[in-house]
Amino acid sequence: MSRLADRLTDRPYHALAGVIRMPEQVVSPVASIIRRVIWAIVALLAAVMIVYLDRDGYRDANGDGLSFMDCVYYATVSLSTTGYGDITPVSESARLVNILVITPLRVLFLIVLVGTTLAVLTERSRQAFKLQRWRSKVRDHVVVVGFGTKGRSAVRSVLSDGVQPEQIVVVDTDQTMLEAASAQGLVTVHGSGTRSDVLRVAGVPRARAVVVAASRDDSAVLITLTARELAPKSQIVAAVREAENVHLLRQSGANQVVVSSETAGRLLGMATHTPTVVDMVEDLITPESGLAIAERDVEQSEIGGSPRHLSDIVLGVVRGGKLYRVDHPESDAIEAGDRLLYVKKVTPADES
Repeated sequence: MSRLADRLTDRPYHALAGVIRMPEQVVSPVASIIRRVIWAIVALLAAVMIVYLDRDGYRDANGDGLSFMDCVYYATVSLSTTGYGDITPVSESARLVNILVITPLRVLFLIVLVGTTLAVLTERSRQAFKLQRWRSKVRDHVVVVGFGTKGRSAVRSVLSDGVQPEQIVVVDTDQTMLEAASAQGLVTVHGSGTRSDVLRVAGVPRARAVVVAASRDDSAVLITLTARELAPKSQIVAAVREAENVHLLRQSGANQVVVSSETAGRLLGMATHTPTVVDMVEDLITPESGLAIAERDVEQSEIGGSPRHLSDIVLGVVRGGKLYRVDHPESDAIEAGDRLLYVKKVTPADES
């Protein structure tokens, strides 16, 4: 296969249906069969009514005209392609109706009842159509590269901030991980995040943020470099295992770098003598319940005041993209356009 043909960005939408997977609603086999039977009955009833309304244009082998039961019989044997020939259309209008209406209904009837293979083709076409519509509209979404433990936790945090599942794209090479992400309603892309064409297909150039949650530090560096080249203005956050690689991630273009091994090590060390502190830290970084660290715009009534005197527990002030801790002189007075980093109550104390 040539290099050009291997580029995902050069493939048509229908060829990407196996690479990008749009979230689907899970339907049980029983519900699917019932739905098919209902559509088959609708097609049969439509054919019966059409034949009955134009019954004078048909000839019965008995020569006594068509009754309603004869119309049901004709519609049934016609849609099922049995065609005994004892009832035939003789008028021009009846034959035209058979060509333009009964024949399409026959095809629909067969698709509904015998369309397992056709259903697969239809599903692929539907996926291609949904993919084309999604790629033309998606903007300011979040791309998560790697759906391991870190990636799944990052997705849970993003979802807790109110981001819709279809606004999150997961990139991974493990099909099992992608199926787990798809079950949560997330858009998935099968491929390596180190390849620029895979990140393009995931919409990285139009993404608001890119989360690099690779299992290896060298992969994280390469993914960050590629993502920064494609999206110069996106927020890129990356996780590394070793602190000595932090500068490589920052030089590669990461806005924020989280050292997973050192963070876990600090918590383990603190747990040996101050376990309650670890419980509080876990509570603060778990956005689903208890307390959580959040960021918000300042209110008009808060401008000019001190963040220490607010009802919220303020940890810092974000001004011009830079964070000032609450004890910093720059955060003595709140200014217009500031954002506050504070402790938010997610659930009441008696429910957490």
